[in-house]
Amino acid sequence: MLRTRPDDVLPVAFVVPLQGPTGIYGPSCLACGELAAEQLNAGSGIAGRRVELVVVDGGRDPDLVADEVGRLVDTGAVEAVAGWHTSAVRQAITRRVGGRVVYAFGAMHEGGDSTPGVFMIGERPINQLLPAAHWMREELGVGRWAILGNDYVFPRVTGTTARLALQGTASEIVSETYVPLGTSDFAGVISELERQPVDGVIMLLMGQDAVHFNRQFARAGLTAALPRLSPAVEENTLLAAGADASEGLYAAAAYFDGMDTVESSTLARDYYARWGRWAPALNAVGESCYEAISFLARVGEVCGSLTVDAAASLPSGHFYSSPRGLMRLDGNLLDQDVYLAAADGLEFRVEQQIARAH
Repeated sequence: MLRTRPDDVLPVAFVVPLQGPTGIYGPSCLACGELAAEQLNAGSGIAGRRVELVVVDGGRDPDLVADEVGRLVDTGAVEAVAGWHTSAVRQAITRRVGGRVVYAFGAMHEGGDSTPGVFMIGERPINQLLPAAHWMREELGVGRWAILGNDYVFPRVTGTTARLALQGTASEIVSETYVPLGTSDFAGVISELERQPVDGVIMLLMGQDAVHFNRQFARAGLTAALPRLSPAVEENTLLAAGADASEGLYAAAAYFDGMDTVESSTLARDYYARWGRWAPALNAVGESCYEAISFLARVGEVCGSLTVDAAASLPSGHFYSSPRGLMRLDGNLLDQDVYLAAADGLEFRVEQQIARAH
């Protein structure tokens, strides 16, 4: 049965992880998404309609998540999709409702989804992992990499992209290892790393898996010998793993708490004013949820409504400003400023900007 809502309400399926390995990101996602909705509703909402977030737990099996989102779309309970979740979940959702609603996928991604209405607004290897690897070769002498990732589409495609992109350069991928989401024992992986002729580890592990690996990596005494680089480690992961596990850990992202740009400082001020000093960590994953909801508003403002047909008129090359700074639409992808940061205890210290919106 179709659900009815007031015409001035725009319901959005807000797909964020509340359980499983990526559930560690959930509180930050919820706080940032709610802040975005509140700020929009204090003004004109999205295309003149008040935003209502319908939370969907994206930490479950991808097909279960897609089935729930599909039922919500089928019954008219939601008219758009946004949030942070894995690319495996995104692919399942797209198979179920692709082309029917606008979908703002906030996570870093491997690219390559041309489904109408799908916008991939996170970082991608060309402006995140690859320039970060270049920086670490130039600054730290890391040329031979071992890749360790979870076994699903984003890590595998990103690993392949890195291996191909680094061929013929001063850097190379020596090995690739992929483990199931939910892995907690990395003893065998770490023993293999100790035997390999590598200078560093590209870590494509998500959430709690990264926490387990970082703790065990530190206990093995490898933090000083093998720098780690990740596009997914954020402040929650640092906190959970502990300061002893942060030595030699680097992250590449478009947003870090305490980044001190004008745009990021504005979000931080609003976030802590709303949620207080004990708020969930403000980080790249949570901010990507704020980004996704805000992007839907941008589509509504420029295109007049939030239908897939209307969104198709959003011009490639369109610029707008966000907490990440200047953003430029490139088809259904976004170019954005990206930074390389070093873990410093339980915080990140930004070392250098490694990519720019252009």
